Order: sequence, then structure tokens, then C-alpha cells
Amino acid sequence: MALTIITDDCTSCDACPSVCPNEAISVVDSKYIIDPAKCTECVGAHDEPQCVTVCPPDCIIPDPNCKETPEQLMEKYHKLHG
Repeated sequence: MALTIITDDCTSCDACPSVCPNEAISVVDSKYIIDPAKCTECVGAHDEPQCVTVCPPDCIIPDPNCKETPEQLMEKYHKLHG
């Protein structure tokens, strides 16, 4: 499942964008969002999602509607990074 939701508990601390290996996190209308087309849950780069590990309010959660397998996430990672 791709981590595509940053909840309203986000404090805009700016910790997550810099740790994302896919540059999937950005600010839109003063709110942080994760681009599901770029999110691989750090598969291919790290053992666990880095945004979750650095998020002080624990506001980055899985999207229940997105059901990507680890293999699909790895394929997406390779498409993003060649």
C-alpha cells in the first residue's frame, strides 16, 4: 500500500520532503501531499518508509484504497530512477 495520505495532524515541520528518495512529497496550497505516482514506500531505497520514521506527529498513513505489492513498488522505483 502506498503511503499517500498526510493527515490534518500535519504540523508542516518540513521533516519529510528531504528524506523522500523519490521526491514524492511537496507542498500544495500550504499543505503537504504525497504523489502516489512517485511513492514507493521507499522500496528500492530503504528498508522502511523514511517519511514515517521522521514524522513527529505520526500523520503519514497508508491509503486504504491503494493496494500495491512490493513488486509493483519496486517496478515503480526502477521507472523513476532508471
